[in-house]
Amino acid sequence: MCAHRVHALLMGGQACVFYGAAEFSRDTDFAILADTANLARLRAALNDLQAEAIAVPPFALKYLRKGHAIHFRCQHPEALRLRIDIMSRMRGVRPFASLWRRRTTIELPDGTTGNLLSLPDLVQAKKTQRDKDWPMIRRLVEAHYFQHRDHPTRAQVRFWLQELRTPQLLIEVAQDRPQLCCRLAPQRPLLGPAVQGQADQLEQALAEEEAAIRAQDRLYWLPLREELEQLRHGS
Repeated sequence: MCAHRVHALLMGGQACVFYGAAEFSRDTDFAILADTANLARLRAALNDLQAEAIAVPPFALKYLRKGHAIHFRCQHPEALRLRIDIMSRMRGVRPFASLWRRRTTIELPDGTTGNLLSLPDLVQAKKTQRDKDWPMIRRLVEAHYFQHRDHPTRAQVRFWLQELRTPQLLIEVAQDRPQLCCRLAPQRPLLGPAVQGQADQLEQALAEEEAAIRAQDRLYWLPLREELEQLRHGS
């Protein structure tokens, strides 16, 4: 991707590893800029990997802009059978231009650099209907909390109050920053029982929050899944 200057951000399980929350993943997932020039660069990178589109939808700009994922399988000997999934639009996630500005850039052991979704954007992208994503969100935010809790910035504390899913840690942060917690409570009502130390109520509220977000994701994907079914029947 870097060699062809593709505007792409690593996300999914492999990005989680860089943020300290290990997840086994057979796929490599990217968020990409969906415009004609970037798709041309992406095609060149995929050609180098001898990657072929699999399943539906086909590799076309209009499907990326609708929110579909496009899947590829690599045939190059050094990446044999590696699956690459690309998306451009995700439910509840900012437009790519914003994701690119907020990206995390890392240096790899060979001296090259790689671009990842920022941690807040990765957490948002993980808020799906899939069972495996919710424990990962919890681990991602926990790892960030334990890494920065001794000297946190205001932005980091705000992130924890908005995204922590571990009741005891959320109570700890809320009671340590009650004024900020109260200001954020209209956006996340479960901060009320958190600042009051009501662990049982908080546990229930977290479960209800997760259920509501899962339901939103199912509704979001319903028309996209219907379109995929039409494409499968058409092929």
